[in-house]
Amino acid sequence: MALHKGRDDDRRLAVNPFLGEADPLGPMAVAPPLHRLPDGPMPPATAYRLIHDELLLDGNARLNLATFVTTWMEPQAETLMSECFDKNMIDKDEYPQTAELERRCVAMLADLWHAPDPDQAVGCSTTGSSEACMLGGLALKRRWMRRNADRYAAGARPNLVMGINVQVCWEKFCTYWEVEPRLAPMQGERFHLDAEQAAALCDENTIGVVAVLGSTFDGSYEPVWDICTALDGLQQRTGLDVPVHVDGASGAMVAPFLDEALEWDFRQPRVASINTSGHKYGLVYPGVGWALWRDHDALPEELVFRVNYLGGDMPTFALNFSRPGSEVVAQYYTFLRLGRDGYRAVQQASRDVAGRLAAGIEALGCFRMLTRGDQLPVFAFTTTDDVRTFDVFDVSRRLRERGWLVPAYTFPEQRTDLSVLRIVCRNGFSQDLADLLLADLGRLVEELHHQPRPLQQFGVKARSAFHH
Repeated sequence: MALHKGRDDDRRLAVNPFLGEADPLGPMAVAPPLHRLPDGPMPPATAYRLIHDELLLDGNARLNLATFVTTWMEPQAETLMSECFDKNMIDKDEYPQTAELERRCVAMLADLWHAPDPDQAVGCSTTGSSEACMLGGLALKRRWMRRNADRYAAGARPNLVMGINVQVCWEKFCTYWEVEPRLAPMQGERFHLDAEQAAALCDENTIGVVAVLGSTFDGSYEPVWDICTALDGLQQRTGLDVPVHVDGASGAMVAPFLDEALEWDFRQPRVASINTSGHKYGLVYPGVGWALWRDHDALPEELVFRVNYLGGDMPTFALNFSRPGSEVVAQYYTFLRLGRDGYRAVQQASRDVAGRLAAGIEALGCFRMLTRGDQLPVFAFTTTDDVRTFDVFDVSRRLRERGWLVPAYTFPEQRTDLSVLRIVCRNGFSQDLADLLLADLGRLVEELHHQPRPLQQFGVKARSAFHH
């Protein structure tokens, strides 16, 4: 056994402040300021409890029928994510296997979306579909600038054609990158872009058309194939070759499994790029998105930056820089865990719940359905014309009393007369929960019928929970 001789020097262990708890009596006398750093530390359990208790005032994420974002994952996925919180996704050379899992996810999506040659498709992960849309838009603009260099230098202003129902990220893109947004308005019972409008709005300055596979307003698919066909006709008549970007934030992870005959993806040669949200119907916690281009020609080389990757060359395309690798790992876990059949079962279950719930709401007799959840598992509805005592905002307000978060909102210009409720059915929102929601809705409707008129007419401001 080794003998150890004591030493009498005065050296000490270096203690990280987080390792040493403050005086246990301290928290009883400390009232930390809200808007400036406290003067000193407090025990971690105290800090946790202060924040935990305050967050109890948030709504229950599982009952949030406003959000498209995933609110439940398996414990194994959560464990993998916790093991990767400290990995910076941008450091490809330090975390090569995380980069490899990202590459595999891109390859899987290229195959899923029928890229002509999956080996030639290029793509990347992003912080969400909003960043992915920005990247898709940038590629469209740069390709147009290449083809129209002289005209652009002379002051020609590029434009982007889309329906007024697009997610706000597209309006941001146009503002940030000085592109004219050409928004097709809603009209009558048409709530999204159609082929005729898409072609009519295009000219020599159009960088592309955005087709939305799953509108956030009502869950409907825009007719991607018809839009592409109309643009084919436009090219034959005028010579204008207008590419299409498919914003599949939600639908690109639903249609491949439930609507396999629907040709919305790279099977249509005019589709240059596609984005999706891994954290929506990709079934991963926020935030992760994906952007893919059909081939190298669709993504201008000058937009791609290169970093050292295991002594080699790793191309990157992103607006963001540092971000955790945990969501990418979780996406790969979900792809590996479910496969095609698993995704099909999960998405079909959500669509079944949406269809049955929509039918139950319609059977109450006081609501008119705009959609029924047979595309995205999402549907919108409004009150029937004969309802005079309440409106959709009253319904949303009363449902919140029971913990249900169901947004009410008014449609955009040319249909501002229409206010609706929207329900998003996601994995984890079961038929049992849907039955409970339907029962609560039936009870509160009986009470609302006894109101003299909608609360807006008493001066109560309509509260909208729609932020897409």
